[in-house]
Amino acid sequence: MLKEKVENSINRQIQAEVYSSYLYMAMTAYATHEGLTGTANWLKVQAQEELTHALRFYQYVNQRGGRVILLPIEQPPSDFHSMPAIFEAVLKHEEYVTSLINGLVDIAQEEKDHATVQMLQWFVTEQVEEEANANDILNRLKLIGKDGSTLFMLDKDLGTRVFTPPPDMVI
Repeated sequence: MLKEKVENSINRQIQAEVYSSYLYMAMTAYATHEGLTGTANWLKVQAQEELTHALRFYQYVNQRGGRVILLPIEQPPSDFHSMPAIFEAVLKHEEYVTSLINGLVDIAQEEKDHATVQMLQWFVTEQVEEEANANDILNRLKLIGKDGSTLFMLDKDLGTRVFTPPPDMVI
């Protein structure tokens, strides 16, 4: 059984993960409107991934005999100004999510909830990857600068990303 403090924290994390999906869908809408179809694809895949993170937490609370309480989702911004601005926002957001995950680990450790600490290690590793991906794209955008043809090639490359649900997830 989950302790109340851990359960409440995970419920807030579910809210954060659903917001993340919502944010990436808003970014997808912006990129689509701007004709950045590859970027839109990358962001849509990111939105799907974030929703699976929320579901992973949801399933975990249920497995541990807790109660999922779905909290309200804030409206995300809708204008991101440029492709570099999108990925700066992605990196900033992923750094924020990393801080939330780290806070969850701290709470689980304080509560001596070893099962939750173990479960959260998947998310700790995932956040390293999330930040690295955003940094990689930002670094490529810095190299490109304002070269439209190279930006087009990067956008096309981002369009090759495919969503693959984790094999251990039941969706």
